[in-house]
Amino acid sequence: MTTPATSDAPARPKHVSIPTPIVPPKRRSPEEVAAASTFSGDRKVLLAAPRGYCAGVDRAVVAVEKALERYGPPVYVRKEIVHNRHVVETLTERGVVFVEEADEVPEGALVVFSAHGVSPAVKEIAEERGLQTIDATCPLVTKVHREAVRFAKQDYEILLIGHDGHEEVEGTYGEAPAHTTIVNGPWEVDQIEVKDPDRLVWLSQTTLSVDEAMETVTRLKERFPNLQDPPSDDICYATSNRQAAIKKVAPGSDLVIVVGSANSSNSVRLKEVALEYGAARAERVDFAAQIDEAWFEDAQTIGVTSGASVPDVLVAEVLRLLEEYGYGDVEEIVTAEEDIVFSLPKEIRKALQEVEANDDIGRGGRRSSR
Repeated sequence: MTTPATSDAPARPKHVSIPTPIVPPKRRSPEEVAAASTFSGDRKVLLAAPRGYCAGVDRAVVAVEKALERYGPPVYVRKEIVHNRHVVETLTERGVVFVEEADEVPEGALVVFSAHGVSPAVKEIAEERGLQTIDATCPLVTKVHREAVRFAKQDYEILLIGHDGHEEVEGTYGEAPAHTTIVNGPWEVDQIEVKDPDRLVWLSQTTLSVDEAMETVTRLKERFPNLQDPPSDDICYATSNRQAAIKKVAPGSDLVIVVGSANSSNSVRLKEVALEYGAARAERVDFAAQIDEAWFEDAQTIGVTSGASVPDVLVAEVLRLLEEYGYGDVEEIVTAEEDIVFSLPKEIRKALQEVEANDDIGRGGRRSSR
């Protein structure tokens, strides 16, 4: 019998994943926290509005829910349908299977493309595998894709302002890779090389910080004076509105709590904007259970907001916790009213129409027992 070769090199340690605790080691009582407070007087919450779900996120989540009802589980989704841990975990419990790439989906199965959009290459893979597809790409992201295609056909170079590796940026870049250069921020502007500075246009990831994106554009125009603007603002109305609201809340807040996941670009930006506009401290949490009550010791006024992929229930849980610790006085700071609604993806609308046309088919597309 042949013995395996040995080596004098030390064995590599196995990777051990240690989950981050989602609650403080020991939560103190409201009375204990009050005794340790550095201030006296009434506690208050400034609640930013708008906050939470935008129309594109709502559309995408409802599309997956309707697909579950119509076809039953499993429903496959490429990437996270939206960047929110609670949404992903809830849908997983209901029978959604999240995959990284379309080639992980069984041939002929149903797959939903996330709100962030996909490149043409991903759609080609899905077609080759005979997958049934539901495209839940946010219409505002689709608009940017169309702009990329149009400018590429006109032989423009596209400077795409966004975070390299983000799903939305990958999708937009994939529409015209030969014509597109990704610009992560103003610090990269000096390194950019272009073929023709007179045929340049900039586009943007929809969930960026408005201020950072405009700083990048300003720097780009200093280098390339003939750089063209997109036909309309690429940054999502919901991103702009939520950032505008937190700018009003931050100056009067000792602490800002942003509800949103770490991979949610717009949620992370909200924390950054809060600090830039005067909040003494800002923290991002997925759930109320992640809040450390020690944060309250120096916080007489707490600002609260949430990213565009966050359901209202998560903010409600935060407000209930704050009320337990004496922050029952809630003032809503409203900077805009949102009434935008997007229709569901055409594939879902067609499927639902087919169900409605057949009285024998009930919820989920199964024969009704009634």
